[in-house]
Amino acid sequence: MSPGTYRQGGQGQTISYGVTDSDLGPMLVAATTRGLCAVRFGEPDALVQELRGEYPKAVLVEDTAPLVEYIAGVRAHLSGHTLPLTTDVPGTDFQRRVWAALRDIPVGETRTYAQLAEMIGQPSAVRAVARACAMNPVAVVVPCHRIVPKNGMKSGGQGGYRWGVERKAQLLEMERLQPLS
Repeated sequence: MSPGTYRQGGQGQTISYGVTDSDLGPMLVAATTRGLCAVRFGEPDALVQELRGEYPKAVLVEDTAPLVEYIAGVRAHLSGHTLPLTTDVPGTDFQRRVWAALRDIPVGETRTYAQLAEMIGQPSAVRAVARACAMNPVAVVVPCHRIVPKNGMKSGGQGGYRWGVERKAQLLEMERLQPLS
């Protein structure tokens, strides 16, 4: 999805979505015909409202049939198997570079924001990298949970996470116990 289409509230897009159970609680999965555009965790009604708020001009269709492969793929990610899932996420070139680098971090490992900035060749862009992580629309698939603050690595802290620090800790622990890919 182009940034322009996103800014227009998803006008002209049809997005299929569904809320299903996962090891991390209720999970919303949404996709256009081009790919996965949202993976979120939380309360089902709030997740759907957030999707409607983000894409007010898109046609939203509650239908998990076109999402079967995506749901299975996200569940595979949760069990330590990184599968190549096609995404259709709005983002700037910089955000896309950050999200691609996040996908290169091996399961069971973490990096700091500064290390991620180094990975994309922009060591002074630590704050912009942190913002790109916070804007990640496809949790788990783009594993922003693998980023921890520099001081957190020493003190055992994991930093914030859009879907809750408890979920982040659970994800990191799941990956630590089962680094399969």
